[in-house]
Amino acid sequence: MSTLWHGRFDGDPADELMAYTASIGFDARLASDDIAGSRAHVRMLGRVGLLADTEVDEVLAALDQTEQELAAGEFDFAPGDEDIHTAIERRVTELAGPAGAKLHTGRSRNDQVATDLRLFAKRELAAIAADLIALQQVLLERAVDAGDTYLPGYTHLQRAQPVLLAHHLLAHGWALARDVDRLADARVRLDVSPLGAGAVAGSSLPLDPDMAAAELGFAARFDNSMDAVSDRDFAAESLFSLTMVAIHLSRLGEEIVFWTSEEAGFATLDDAYATGSSMLPQKKNPDIAELARAKAGRLIGNLTGFLATLKGLPLAYNRDLQEDKEPLFDSFDQVRLGVRAMTGLMSSIAFNADTMADAADAPTSAATDLAEYLVAHGMPFREAHAVVGDLVRRSLDGEASLTDLVQADPRLGAAAELLTPGVPVTRRTTPGGAGPEPVAAQLEKFRARLNADANRFA
Repeated sequence: MSTLWHGRFDGDPADELMAYTASIGFDARLASDDIAGSRAHVRMLGRVGLLADTEVDEVLAALDQTEQELAAGEFDFAPGDEDIHTAIERRVTELAGPAGAKLHTGRSRNDQVATDLRLFAKRELAAIAADLIALQQVLLERAVDAGDTYLPGYTHLQRAQPVLLAHHLLAHGWALARDVDRLADARVRLDVSPLGAGAVAGSSLPLDPDMAAAELGFAARFDNSMDAVSDRDFAAESLFSLTMVAIHLSRLGEEIVFWTSEEAGFATLDDAYATGSSMLPQKKNPDIAELARAKAGRLIGNLTGFLATLKGLPLAYNRDLQEDKEPLFDSFDQVRLGVRAMTGLMSSIAFNADTMADAADAPTSAATDLAEYLVAHGMPFREAHAVVGDLVRRSLDGEASLTDLVQADPRLGAAAELLTPGVPVTRRTTPGGAGPEPVAAQLEKFRARLNADANRFA
């Protein structure tokens, strides 16, 4: 069996070694990036005089044919193809002959795979950002459609104060906006080409890493060859950014599970985005939302596992770094599927405004408004808090309704109208608050942010 390193060894590698170390089963998805990197490398070799113009043309033509074969599913992998880099170089050499054998001049798989993975991550981070913007757009549209619909805002999963549904939906939208920022920031830091670093120390050949970086659309080239081939900060940072997306999807999923339960009844899932039970005919299950919670744990595992792989590696390249791809690929895949599924769910879910309002209109939901009424009339807040708390306790003990107790209290009699259903939510007037005026301003600000992000990733 011929390998890229067979000259040093007397005999073929053991089957067990190949089975354990081969990565072709998962890194084949880097094929297009590997071919892009090879094209840039070949053009650079021609520019610096290490390949003749005719050789450049022959190798580029072989790369084109190899790409076509891979895309059409007609590429024949050989037993010695331990990774996608080996497979492509073998095929190019078969097609281009001696010129193809020069493809790897001045290059190592160490800088090659680092280049491929950066190209992949740069592209896929932008794709995830675009998907997130689509989900945010749905949240914005649903927030606008919600109008004056309101529901309880919760702390500790206990009803706290009424909030507009639009405000609640935009809370998730702003969290996703931070995710878009993180994805954009991660792309900036990974936008550096390692090509030309070689195995560890660069090369004695007259390579031009700046040209290769420009050919591939990188913003810069590496400054230190050892760092270039060993750096996987960009993979870890991408994993963290994706994990935060998954955590935010999980939180949204948890609320959907609660809102669509019979106990809350705040929302109803569209049939296309729910599942049934194999045994219980009446069931309509929020599987997308539940899996969004579960997948977050999977991504946390991908992140922490990879960080553990990195934490003890000496400079420069070590085969341990092969373990960067599977967690990264999996996290990209799961986030992409989750964002798109949640986008469909949120675009089709039906909100039950009356049920939400009934839950939010309990007199106790206006307790803070009563305390603030007393504060506005000169009472220290701590005293006002105690006064209203005492009235709530007495009402819960069965002495009288909270409304009756408020009306009977000479300090609060005129504030009884604050207990009228639908009134408390209108009193949230501070910037960023949950009432009509600040939410109207927030909608415009969120719309502007969304447009800016869409242009950033256009």
